[in-house]
Amino acid sequence: MASVSHSSNLNKAVRQQYMSLPQGEKCQVTYIWIDGTGEALRNKTRTLDSEPKSIDDIPEWNFDGSSTYQSEGSNSDMYLIPVSMFRDPFSLDPNKLVLCEVLKYNRLPAETNHRASCSKVMEKVKEHCIWFGMEQEYTLLGIDGHPYSWPVNGFPEPQGPFYCGVGANCAYGRDIVECHYKACLYAGINIFGTNAEVMPSQWEFQVGTCEGIEMGDQLWVARFLLHRVSEDFGVVASLDPKPMKGNWNGAGCHTNVSTKQMREAGGLQYIEKAIEKLSKKHPEHIQVYDPNGGKDNMRRLTGAHETSNITDFSAGVANRGASIRIPRQVGQEKRGYFEDRRPSANCDPYAVTKAIATTCLLDSEDAEESK
Repeated sequence: MASVSHSSNLNKAVRQQYMSLPQGEKCQVTYIWIDGTGEALRNKTRTLDSEPKSIDDIPEWNFDGSSTYQSEGSNSDMYLIPVSMFRDPFSLDPNKLVLCEVLKYNRLPAETNHRASCSKVMEKVKEHCIWFGMEQEYTLLGIDGHPYSWPVNGFPEPQGPFYCGVGANCAYGRDIVECHYKACLYAGINIFGTNAEVMPSQWEFQVGTCEGIEMGDQLWVARFLLHRVSEDFGVVASLDPKPMKGNWNGAGCHTNVSTKQMREAGGLQYIEKAIEKLSKKHPEHIQVYDPNGGKDNMRRLTGAHETSNITDFSAGVANRGASIRIPRQVGQEKRGYFEDRRPSANCDPYAVTKAIATTCLLDSEDAEESK
């Protein structure tokens, strides 16, 4: 059995006694940002005199970038620029969670701030009303890195009964999944659903439909909620694209895409045109579909376990072994959306959605300006 953190064993009844105390007119605001790894999230909290009514009421703040892999100690202050506000499911109303962009000392975007350039692209393509939905797979681990509820020595039975499974012998960690779902609903995340995945201790939640830049904002905060809920239970939610070697499924972040033209009658022709454009930019997309330039996806995109091969581009109707899947219903109705199955579980949704929008909707000149 995977080990859980000692802090999860603290007396939660005592904690609740303090959490239920009134706080007057004051409001706690937790600032959330992406650190220098491009994968991990950081957060810190401050008090405002009253509840903010909009993102404009949240002041800029700063942090020590030398402790987050984002600056040198001799010039360490980084700016936190609030961009999206949510209700806080941990300290409850009127308290807030605020997602922030990170700017360097010269107020230019930090290296892992992909939101800034993504926002420019989404502004350029706004007439297309591009919708996204992202399917976030993750694996529950103990703090020792061992999959939650797997035997200490050995492995569970082979994959088969776990996908959308029910029962103590099939579903590991459902309490975490359901608490995360409720936390997302309370916060205002546009969570679409959730299910157990193929590998035991692996789960998925979906966020969307979101338009433009909202996709990245919502998924990053949903990830923050997942990590916080898992922390309360003493386990780790890993976004590693291939947490277990061998005959086990990896973890992706399949991205569903639809433009206004794709959703209208005869939209399949626009889906096919987009896929043709994506086929010509396959290596470039692989480079941005995980934060390590394709190295993480190399472990996952092997052509097995419901993946395409990382070196080959493919597309097909209802084909989960293809780079791009056209759902069967879309093929029949000849309109709707397509699913890009290449992004890894630890991808940056801003980088992914920017790449897709750029390739599918911008000509080469506009794409160059948006870099």
